[in-house]
Amino acid sequence: MEVANLSRAPWRTSSYSGTNGNCVEVAGPGARILVRDTKDREGPVLAFRPDAWRRFAAQLKAAPLPA
Repeated sequence: MEVANLSRAPWRTSSYSGTNGNCVEVAGPGARILVRDTKDREGPVLAFRPDAWRRFAAQLKAAPLPA
């Protein structure tokens, strides 16, 4: 399995993220949308096709907030 060098990926954190560090970072657009844990930047990275990421984000937006 080939491992990509992600050190130059344009990572960004959501403006909705607080200062507690419990958030994710996203890099894209491109052939893949990349997602990683802000607290573990050297850890695993999830890769989504853009169409799958759009469906995932739409489902999150449509889900009711927990009580």
